[in-house]
Amino acid sequence: MTQNKQEHKQIRIGVLALQGAFQEHIILLNTLPQVSEAVAVRNAQEIAQVDALIIPGGESTTMALIAERSGFWPSLQEYVQTRPTWGTCAGMILLSEKITSGGTLKGDQKLLGGLGISIKRNAFGSQKESFEAGLHIQGLESADRLFPGVFIRAPVIDEILVSDEDSHSVEVLAKLERDYGQTPKGTIVAVKRNHLLGTAFHPELTRDSRMHQYFVEMAQEWIAAQNN
Repeated sequence: MTQNKQEHKQIRIGVLALQGAFQEHIILLNTLPQVSEAVAVRNAQEIAQVDALIIPGGESTTMALIAERSGFWPSLQEYVQTRPTWGTCAGMILLSEKITSGGTLKGDQKLLGGLGISIKRNAFGSQKESFEAGLHIQGLESADRLFPGVFIRAPVIDEILVSDEDSHSVEVLAKLERDYGQTPKGTIVAVKRNHLLGTAFHPELTRDSRMHQYFVEMAQEWIAAQNN
């Protein structure tokens, strides 16, 4: 994302604020010069007024339930099909196609889909097993400098469901660089597919803004390409 940069207009970014760690994203985004404003999004009217969206960490089942009961779910589904969206932790779960294990679900978890991945929930155990892992993330500014990945009851990507031959293939951005408990080195923790981004970790809980910078630039480039 840092090569061949072009000047793009500022964009307005929404953070889904139904539940979870949305305020931390808003605070960090509002420090970036490419962002005109970062705002909370809770309904169809508000999501229609933002250029890109972040679905934060929290409880994916709760977010889906609130969105469905409030009548917001169809607008959210429509948005993520064509607009730049980044899911962190629970947000990545919502952008996945299926959940293979973890948690107490019985197959009734509503998902937005789009990322072309399957997810294993709570891959590292309970909240007391939270940890920070240094990650090399493809395309990040100063990519040789490890990014502090904060994992809290985090999911992992256990399968890429779209083949490399597909024109909308999934790009793997980061993998674990050593074993963590029963989760092995090489497990995928960040992916990109077209206008969608997914990370298993919580960049908003660090002082490192590079992941948010990556998403903003990704969104700007996608928007510019659609307008050409």
